[in-house]
Parts: sequence; C-alpha cells; structure tokens
Amino acid sequence: QVQLVESGGGLVQTGGSLRLSCAASGGTFSGYHMGWFRQAPGKEREFVAAISRTGSTYYADSVKGRFTISRDNAKNTVYLQMVNLKAEETAVYYCAAVIRYSDDYLLRQIRSYNYWGRGTQVTVSS
Repeated sequence: QVQLVESGGGLVQTGGSLRLSCAASGGTFSGYHMGWFRQAPGKEREFVAAISRTGSTYYADSVKGRFTISRDNAKNTVYLQMVNLKAEETAVYYCAAVIRYSDDYLLRQIRSYNYWGRGTQVTVSS
C-alpha cells in the first residue's frame, strides 16, 4: 500500500511561484508513474502533469511552459515546480501514483491512478 503526502502549498500572488512536493512511502517508488491533478472549488478534478518511472513527462496544455514535474527516486518524492501562477489556478493539488499504465493518454486520466494523497491547497491572489 502506497501512502502519498503532499506539501508546499500556500498563498501566492499572481505571477508568483511555488514548488509542491509529494512524499511516497509503503511501496517501491521508482516503479510508479506519478501524476499531479488539481480541483478548483465547484469544478471537477483535472490533470496537471505526470512523469513516468523512466522520466517521460506530460503536461496539460494550460500549464505547459510554466510547470515542471520531476522526481527524485532516492528521496521517494515527486515535485511540481509552478511559475507565473494565475488566479484561476487556485485549487487543491493532489499527487497520485500508478504502476500499470505508462502511456500519454492513460497517465492523463484520473481513473488510471490507484493511490492518491489528501492534497495541498494553492491559493493565487489577484
């Protein structure tokens, strides 16, 4: 059983930056594909970014060029570096893990992921 704990959220002004972290325990982290999703108030959860166990990365069009996902297998941690944040990106950001699926399409799907963290709040003030 994998446990995921997100951290690094907070309040930032429009145009600011944050780095989210997701620490994993209880499994072989290097064997998992990892994803970041977010859910804004009153909206559905949506894909943000994913990184495969081999390091391939995938991004939602809305964050491409501003967000960077990375992983440190030695620390069992996946990161999401966010720059030039926008007010509409205020949301709870969730980390997720999956073993089985690795292609671009499936790693963008909520239903593909087996394990989820509880989320970290990111608030971008305008």
